[in-house]
Amino acid sequence: MSQQPIVDLARRAQAVRRAQRTYGSYDGAQRSAVLWRLAQQLEERKNEILAANAQDMTLAESQDLPLPLLRRLQLDDGKLLALRRGVEQLAASPDPIGEVMRRTELDEGLVLTQVKSPLGVLLIIFESRPDAVIQIGSLALRSGNGVILKGGREASHSNRALVSCLRQALSYEGYDKNVVLGIEGRQAVKTLLELDQFIDLVIPRGSGELVRSIQSSTRIPVLGHAEGVCHLYLDAAADPAMAAHLAVDSKCDYPAACNAAETLLVHVDFLAHLPAVGQALAERGVTLRADARSLPRLEGTGAVAAAADDFGREYGDLILAVATVDSLEEAIAHIHRHGSGHTEAIVTADQLAGQRFLQQVDSASVFVNASTRFADGFRYGLGAEVGISTGRIHARGPVGVDGLLTSRWLLRGEGQGAADYGPQGRRFLHRQLV
Repeated sequence: MSQQPIVDLARRAQAVRRAQRTYGSYDGAQRSAVLWRLAQQLEERKNEILAANAQDMTLAESQDLPLPLLRRLQLDDGKLLALRRGVEQLAASPDPIGEVMRRTELDEGLVLTQVKSPLGVLLIIFESRPDAVIQIGSLALRSGNGVILKGGREASHSNRALVSCLRQALSYEGYDKNVVLGIEGRQAVKTLLELDQFIDLVIPRGSGELVRSIQSSTRIPVLGHAEGVCHLYLDAAADPAMAAHLAVDSKCDYPAACNAAETLLVHVDFLAHLPAVGQALAERGVTLRADARSLPRLEGTGAVAAAADDFGREYGDLILAVATVDSLEEAIAHIHRHGSGHTEAIVTADQLAGQRFLQQVDSASVFVNASTRFADGFRYGLGAEVGISTGRIHARGPVGVDGLLTSRWLLRGEGQGAADYGPQGRRFLHRQLV
């Protein structure tokens, strides 16, 4: 994935457009073959990929990158296995392209069909997440889209190795490898964001600052997400053992992930059980920043008093804000005031409280008695995800294949003209067939 001169970017983006239009017309079995080949590449080239990642890690550690970024940057056997399984899941999934959404008989011999279709060319701009290359690349291949991948400099060696796997999978099956393009160099971003004639959707994966910067810098539609400020609410009727388990999992399973819990909300009637939850978190190295009502219940855990701006922050680390609330309504109000619309969860044995939480919390993913860490494309059965959208237009939550599709209208007639229909002419039937 060598750095490209700025003047060359438009030509290369145009090549992706051409390659995508051909690739998107292939049948599902052909695209599945590319994905199976990609899974094979990830296994056969595992040592090469890990060696490339080790180079990035060495450089990143020498530059004192923050720990959350280092965690996102690092690849290991477990991450590669999860990536391969996601690719295999996509390869085995039904082909989405051409799927009939509706079919209407406008008149005898005049049938209109709406079918699913690729969006076109995706531009992905991401930071410190080399696994995004395969997650997003495999979804693009499944959905018939072309993809331009612009990764961060800190992951350059890893990104090159993984982009090479995608392009070789295409080449080995006899298809144009320009369906996938890797780009380097920070100066390339400005030019890419101006190429609206060749790029159909921009997907930034990184900080909220990155997303907002891109949204203000392009005419191309942007599918972005804000910070992952996720909440876990321990209701008055929460089972204490379940509460401790889910608090630890939501915070500690992968603290750098956008679906990790950043705030623990505690009903006042659950406070008697908070010490055990706090101790379980402290034993996993979590620093608790607690409000005035929660702090006295967390003695011996190393908890500190929370500042006002500790709520609504994405820590990406083993830090958790804690606040006590008087009711479910207050918990929901806190979530709407401080959350980012990503993922929220309640722990409760009260079915009515759980149902109200599901109905009233306005976030992309809302759970009852489950860890926030389930908000993930692979865990949702999507194979992978291009990101988790906290917006409300086009796609919301983990964005899999369906979020990378649009539709087309296909009309088959027998010589009819629009002027043939009207008060003195033929009448439409508009009979729904599907």
